[in-house]
Amino acid sequence: MSTSVPTQPNVLWISTHDINPHLGCYTGIWPGAEQASTPRLDALAADGLLFEQAFAAAPVCGPSRSAIITGCFPPAIGTMHMRTRATPPPEVRLLPEYFRAAGYWTGNTAFTDFQVEVPEPVYDELGDHAHWRLRDDPEQPFFMAFHSLITHESQIYLSDEEFAARTPDAQRVQKAEIPPYHPDTEVYRTSWRRYLELISQMDHWVGTIVDQLEEDGLADNTIVVFWSDHGLGMPRGKRWATELGFREPLIVRWPERIAPGSTYAEPVALMDLAPTMLAMCGLDVPGHMHGEVILGSDGAVQGRSEYVVSARDRMGEAEDTSRSIRDRRFRYTRHLHPDRSPMGHTEYPDNLWTWKELRRLFAQEAQQQLAFGEQPSILTDLQRSIVAACKRAPEELYDLRNDPHEEHNLAGLPGYADVQQRLASALDTWLAEVGDLGTRPERDLLARWRPDGRRPRAAEPEVDNRDGLVALLGTTDGSTIGWTTDPPTADSRRWQLYTAPFTPSAPIWVKTWRLGHEPSADVPIAAPAR
Repeated sequence: MSTSVPTQPNVLWISTHDINPHLGCYTGIWPGAEQASTPRLDALAADGLLFEQAFAAAPVCGPSRSAIITGCFPPAIGTMHMRTRATPPPEVRLLPEYFRAAGYWTGNTAFTDFQVEVPEPVYDELGDHAHWRLRDDPEQPFFMAFHSLITHESQIYLSDEEFAARTPDAQRVQKAEIPPYHPDTEVYRTSWRRYLELISQMDHWVGTIVDQLEEDGLADNTIVVFWSDHGLGMPRGKRWATELGFREPLIVRWPERIAPGSTYAEPVALMDLAPTMLAMCGLDVPGHMHGEVILGSDGAVQGRSEYVVSARDRMGEAEDTSRSIRDRRFRYTRHLHPDRSPMGHTEYPDNLWTWKELRRLFAQEAQQQLAFGEQPSILTDLQRSIVAACKRAPEELYDLRNDPHEEHNLAGLPGYADVQQRLASALDTWLAEVGDLGTRPERDLLARWRPDGRRPRAAEPEVDNRDGLVALLGTTDGSTIGWTTDPPTADSRRWQLYTAPFTPSAPIWVKTWRLGHEPSADVPIAAPAR
């Protein structure tokens, strides 16, 4: 990794949770987008580039965010099961580490749901207080990521009083359009209104960050990226291997490099963000990343592969495995366990209104059949398929151009055999190239990562201290090495990322981190004699 201080642009990430492209700027591109009041994000898109078809690597936050921060496909590096703590291959690192090694100041608000513990030298500042304004040198370029929980699914289900308090700046929605995959009941009407109002509140928050960038005179030399991690927090969205689960908003603004009002219609992956940010800033892109560069250092769109691959694996206690691939028009999905319900019991979401409501209606239909011998009539076939008590089709194929809500499964139909075969073969090729640990029992992976039931400890760094010049070497493959002048007894410690030999001016302590490992013990190094 380069150690030169760059003159590259700043990078500002603004991310939210649990939304599809329900932003005004996606009107005509995503069904129902026109219902959202998002003037600040609409303005961001008008000043930059809107990706019409962007997709998450997974339909839940941890695996999806692991792909975004590493540029790697979760099933290939072990981060695919929700709330796992994986040990990725040694070459895998978190994106901000590359930036900090290149001379950038790095910051991240508290949310780090990356499926791995974050080595302390990765960020200059980590926590709710983090902000580019904390840089000691205002000329130092920065990589800053703001993450908001405003639109998280949990916020939909607050009490009326709590919801009002959390959304003081939201544009209120009188009536929301209920899509055909959800029943038109009061529960869903309320949930959809609140979902759109949370997006409006989030838009206001985005505006405050963009305004601060303008106030500081940094807007012209800052790449601003807005994204969400996966689909909305209602049935058939978050946790589902569906278009609704994977489809995301993605906006990039870079003044003087990206033409205002640009759009890009080909599929891209949020996993592409890591290599793309490095390329845009003129930094080397590691060869192990599975994501692709979609924008270059001149802001021009690069050619990308035809397909985007996504995956669904264990969610809480619901074990499942689905693999999905998308081209510009079609989505093909393969379920490795078609005998399992698509809405298997998961303790947390099963206590949410919308999940409870759908299960209630499904059970009511069953009672209708048992008691009166009637055909089910409370739910539509599409709504019923979300719960589908005990099974589902092993393969699904949808023409998203003509069927945006995935209502008509084309898998197995003669007229679409060539499309199905093409996508299935492309999926197989991708998985063979990058690997798929999701087909292995999780207990086998845990046994390999933690043979004695505990995470292994990274080895202490080797120290070469000649004439006061300190050189450090990590002997654990994939090591990240940090140093600090703060002693182990300090209440808090600020770690610097080691990149090259240096002469410390005071006593220091050095330490090694490795993703999936416990950090090493501190190694003290005395200051050179003067």
